[in-house]
Amino acid sequence: MDAVTDSLSTTTDQVSSVQDPRLQPAMPAEAPLAMPQQSLATFDQTTAHKPARQGEDWSTWAARLLVFGGGLALTAYGANEMYGVVNVGSITALKWALLVLFTINFSWISLSFMSAVGGFIWLFLHSRNKPGVAPTLSTRTAVVMPIYNEAPERVFGALQAMIEDVLRTGRGDHFDWFFLSDTTHPDVWIAEERAFEALRARIGTTANVYYRHRQNNTARKAGNIADFVTRWGGHYEHMVVLDADSLMSGSTIVALAAAMEADPDAGIIQTLPLIMNRNTFLARLQQFAARIYGPIIAAGLALWSGRKGNYWGHNAIIRTKAFAASCGLPNLRGKPPFGGHILSHDFVEAALLVRAGYAVYMLPALGGSYEESPPSLIDIAARDRRWAQGNLQHSRLLLTKKLKLSSRQHFATGIMGYLSSPVWMAQLLVGIALVLQASFIRPEYFTHEFAMFPDWPVFDYERALKLFGVTMAVLLAPKFMGLLYALFRAPTRRVTGGVIGLTASFFIELIFSALIAPIMMVIQTGAVLQIVSGRDTGWQPQRRDDGSIPFLHIVRRHRSHVALGFLTLIAGYLISPSLVAWMSPTIAGLILAIFISWASGQLWIGLALRRLGILVTPEETTPPRVATRAGELAAELTPDETVEVDSIKAVHGDSKFRALHESMLPSLDRHKRGVIDPHRAVAEAKLNDAETITEAADWLKPRERMIVLHDRSLLNLLSRLRPDETAPAQTGS
Repeated sequence: MDAVTDSLSTTTDQVSSVQDPRLQPAMPAEAPLAMPQQSLATFDQTTAHKPARQGEDWSTWAARLLVFGGGLALTAYGANEMYGVVNVGSITALKWALLVLFTINFSWISLSFMSAVGGFIWLFLHSRNKPGVAPTLSTRTAVVMPIYNEAPERVFGALQAMIEDVLRTGRGDHFDWFFLSDTTHPDVWIAEERAFEALRARIGTTANVYYRHRQNNTARKAGNIADFVTRWGGHYEHMVVLDADSLMSGSTIVALAAAMEADPDAGIIQTLPLIMNRNTFLARLQQFAARIYGPIIAAGLALWSGRKGNYWGHNAIIRTKAFAASCGLPNLRGKPPFGGHILSHDFVEAALLVRAGYAVYMLPALGGSYEESPPSLIDIAARDRRWAQGNLQHSRLLLTKKLKLSSRQHFATGIMGYLSSPVWMAQLLVGIALVLQASFIRPEYFTHEFAMFPDWPVFDYERALKLFGVTMAVLLAPKFMGLLYALFRAPTRRVTGGVIGLTASFFIELIFSALIAPIMMVIQTGAVLQIVSGRDTGWQPQRRDDGSIPFLHIVRRHRSHVALGFLTLIAGYLISPSLVAWMSPTIAGLILAIFISWASGQLWIGLALRRLGILVTPEETTPPRVATRAGELAAELTPDETVEVDSIKAVHGDSKFRALHESMLPSLDRHKRGVIDPHRAVAEAKLNDAETITEAADWLKPRERMIVLHDRSLLNLLSRLRPDETAPAQTGS
């Protein structure tokens, strides 16, 4: 245990007898900020912030010229080449469709390629900036972690590790720490309150830690943050927004606060979170890819975005008053998935801040910012479904008044990130249709001899082969740039297995990402079709553990993908072996979908590769201190078998804890006389009918438990029940 941890332990011992954490308020006194709802149809430019720094750097304009000019030139080249491919004989409707679909897809990957080129050049010209400790800070910053049905030991351990790391910098008195709970599971909620009580006891007076549970999680995470800003935001110049899986070093948090103080025009400063602490096979593939390719992609995005950048919703610092004045999100007309609350609120908040005259930008070389990733392919697909709905919803925001062009581009990029899958699939289907058309119209142009392309007179195959090579080069070049950059950086190269180990990891990731791509293409196409047809995704917590998914569930989830793969294989073989060879990566990925999905969630595969030095990253070879400490705390805080996990029994069995729980409830009970809530009435009836706490715990359903735990009068009824479990069992209704 290091000096800071020893100091915390000593301080806790000193204050425990003087300041009982049960007696401290769970939240500070309110300091409201108005957060007016923003109009998407109008904007008064005279109300915008007048930045001291006018215009943008020449380097930003040069980067935009490189990325968009180069992307346009590449797209024009690709479209011209494809036109030459199909312009043999007459151009049919199917050929025109193929040309249009190819041009859309090629423009997408061309922009990504040129952005990566810009990032690659920037990284080679700029040394990595290590976050330093600010000599002074003059403002206060809130560090807020929204949580929703998470494992308390993990999130409370992570925040304590960050608190300790900030205290090491000597700037801890400039930060307050908040858990903003939207948890809907009663047992998890009570476990959170216990963890909060224990955390305060460990931290003592060395840091201000607060906890708020919201009964109605309106507008999800955006509403959670808005509730904090409107009630307590007046205390703080800035807020660092985390996710439940976020981890940031103390020096990075302090550096963000210093950067905000130094730039009064900044509205949001975003970091580049790297993936860590993941061990399943797929999670390690993602972790490696994010570490090797992520810096190239992020640097390119930061370069052309300049001070009109984007926000990813976490691991960033925000100017609180600017956020309150500019980012009150309206509800969109209509029902979900395109109406209602704005889901991908982060993109919209960045766009509204930029519209209001504030800068939004990224510090891609700052470091010290981490997150986690879903453990399996099915979990990735579930997260992607939510993101797809949020991003497609942005189609209704593209014409928002006075948005900057770069903000519209961010919206368009997010939308295209999901539309690209159905466009790729449509291009594939049109290509197959053209092959079928040529195959079954006499004369027969397919031979029985194997060849990469069928021998028909309606395409320029030499030109097609050349264009295929160019397309693959443009698609894969960002990955090779990331490999090259990592190989040239000796510290990264050494801890990722040297030249041989790093290169082997690269090709393993390349192969499996190619196999996963067609599965995700089909999944995302299905998600887009569901959204367009009006199906809402709902809101489920993300699985963050390293456990595998039952095999039968995997089979049910991917059996249609396997069937599609075999159908494509059979149809392709009946037409031409050349078509099968051309489509072999897509066919293989679909046929192997069940095996790939099963393997993706396997912990033993990931750990075996780690032991072999494959897919390792610098952050796990030499883990950051904050990550090591977070892991230790999570293990220490995991409850043992003696801890009562049932929320009703836990509150009933400890009168002091029940008093703490009641002190954290709103000042007035939600129940109003004369207004009958059927669920509350049922819960009250069950409590009145129960004789023991065991009966009440058995009878109360999850929703009724939440009502009881939120209601002081019902908690009073609960407290009167006998702890005796020997009474005859009864059946609750």
